[in-house]
Amino acid sequence: MKLNQISDKEGARKKRMRVGLGVGSGKGKTAGRGVKGQKARRGVAINGFEGGQMPIYMRLPKRGFTPFNAKSYAEVNIGRIEVAIKAGKLDAKKTIDADALIASGVLRRSKDGVRLLAKGELTSKVELVVHGASKAAIEAVEKAGGKVTVTKPVAAEAAE
Repeated sequence: MKLNQISDKEGARKKRMRVGLGVGSGKGKTAGRGVKGQKARRGVAINGFEGGQMPIYMRLPKRGFTPFNAKSYAEVNIGRIEVAIKAGKLDAKKTIDADALIASGVLRRSKDGVRLLAKGELTSKVELVVHGASKAAIEAVEKAGGKVTVTKPVAAEAAE
């Protein structure tokens, strides 16, 4: 076998249809696009249009709702607090609140309040003042000998 003798099998490559090249080609004049109208023009893509019938995306029910006044909490894990205490950024003897967490670099901002979550381990005895906490997080802090005080978010108190 020689390289100049290699060729594709019959029918493996199909030539492109050259449209609009005279009546005798079978694809002359309108080039298979019918006559006039929107779809005979270039650049037409009428996605979702069903000829005046109510489109399916409007017939089907929509689900879900995001409340505009939902609170957004800054979440912090007890493991992250433990790391900050070990690094000397947080003082375990003082009360730890949102301001202390921001000052130590654990949080960037408090948003609508701080929510305590239970990921990680806590060995230090700490007193935390947060706006929300999971049951597991409260249990973990109390198991280490600490205390969690849950308060209302500041933004909610100002609005009332």
